[in-house]
Amino acid sequence: MIKHWWFVSIVLGVIGVSFLIVVSRHGKATSIAQVIEASPATIVEIAPVTVGRVNDTVRAVGTLEANESVMIRPEIPGLITRVLFTEGQAVEKGMVLIELDDSELQAQLADAEAQLKIAGLTYDRMMQLTGNQNPFISEQQIDQAISTLGTAKANYALYQTRLAKTRIRAPFAGYVGIRRVSPGDYVQPGQDLVNLEDLLTLKIDFKVPETLLTRLSIGQRIEIMTDADPSHPCTGEIYVLDPRVDSSSRAVRVRARVPNAGGRLRPGLFANINLILSEHANALLVPEEAVVPQRDKTFVYRVHDDMARWTEVDLGMRQGGFVQVLQGLHEGDYIIRVGHHKVKDGATVAAAAK
Repeated sequence: MIKHWWFVSIVLGVIGVSFLIVVSRHGKATSIAQVIEASPATIVEIAPVTVGRVNDTVRAVGTLEANESVMIRPEIPGLITRVLFTEGQAVEKGMVLIELDDSELQAQLADAEAQLKIAGLTYDRMMQLTGNQNPFISEQQIDQAISTLGTAKANYALYQTRLAKTRIRAPFAGYVGIRRVSPGDYVQPGQDLVNLEDLLTLKIDFKVPETLLTRLSIGQRIEIMTDADPSHPCTGEIYVLDPRVDSSSRAVRVRARVPNAGGRLRPGLFANINLILSEHANALLVPEEAVVPQRDKTFVYRVHDDMARWTEVDLGMRQGGFVQVLQGLHEGDYIIRVGHHKVKDGATVAAAAK
């Protein structure tokens, strides 16, 4: 019993000393709660709720291809007499790239032209005699003249066509690549001569999961970035959707055009693609590090009148270190970005000096 009273006396003494210290520091009797309220505010980093643009995107990969690409090949055999382009040169549609020896075809064309003239004269004489009702001109002779004239015309057209094929032309405007032949080479039909690429516009194919099929449409914008030039992202536009879904990958093949007026991109480059499904111009954004997940909910500390308020928020898309807030905050609100682990709901806070 005596020990119990000693313990009570000690506790009362500690309380009394504490009271005297409080009185001496504040100049008057102050409650413990008032002292706690007068304690220094917790220093935190504060950030505003901003309004910005966020995009609902899907990531994919693909390989850039030329809008038009062809390997130039001869249609007839022949000896190359001239190469009329410089490797890497820009060429116009219809420009002659390579000439083949045409001396033999020129002679054959001249012979065909002479045969055509003879056949024409013979046919004209036959028609004149037939008009005079000459009994010595048979129907068989007339048919033979008509047939000979037709054959002569066909031969003349044939050699004209073959002669034209000795001039190998660019089928479209673009850039020629590295040639595979030299003047003096004898080439066969279908032999590779030089590649031609249309680089003004590029194409890119990529695949999108079938679950997004209903959200795909012609004209949707894409953003691409290549490892060769990561500091200059480019934009393009979808212009075709494959009508068939790949049954093995369960994906839809999509093709987009990418303008390349500056010539930075090249066919064959690997590209990372962001397909923009939807755009939100006035989204509320907060830094990702300000969000505190708790079970299946998310919270932030909203700062109001220098006090931290534990606030539940609904989140949307994430982009560039920020996250969209769908519900729980308003434009102009301030939240604790760094230091929320040091405070509790209702705690006094102060912004850290920048």
